[in-house]
Amino acid sequence: MKNYKKIIAKSIVVTSVATMLFACSNNSEEVRNFLEEKNLPIGIAKETFHVYKDSGRITSKLITPVLLDFSNRKKHPYNEFPEGIKIINFENKGKDSVTITGDYALSYSKTEVSEIQGNVVVLNHTDKSRLETTQLFWDQKTKYFVSEKAFTLYKEQDTIIGVGFECKEDLSKHLAKKTTGRIETKE
Repeated sequence: MKNYKKIIAKSIVVTSVATMLFACSNNSEEVRNFLEEKNLPIGIAKETFHVYKDSGRITSKLITPVLLDFSNRKKHPYNEFPEGIKIINFENKGKDSVTITGDYALSYSKTEVSEIQGNVVVLNHTDKSRLETTQLFWDQKTKYFVSEKAFTLYKEQDTIIGVGFECKEDLSKHLAKKTTGRIETKE
């Protein structure tokens, strides 16, 4: 009879604990809403090295010390790179590449527009051209850069300094505003 009472007591304790555990379930939507309200990322990645592929071919690499994932935002999901970013894009089966670096970046997934700030450098490895500025907007769909900040563009025979700049991702076909410097033209 004494063992029977112990078994019943243990069964009651086990049932109570199991009920408490299963009663405390979190809905993933509730967790996302909580993180969004507190402006917290849904994920954090450190020392990130991400390779993008298209049809088995590497198209770009992203390297960053810290990536904050705010994809839980309903209207404007984004990724934040608070400690800097380095992106290497490969074109023409890897023969042509462009490297983009900056101290801070935001990348919006719905619009595919990124903002890169602080010591922004874009380097075209094929023609050795180099763009330096403090802020750059990058439309990844159209592969186009825009900046309204001061910039310096180094080409093989030119150095263009100005405020306001637009160009293709490979630094070709550029439109420079308020320029100074030595520019060679063909007429």
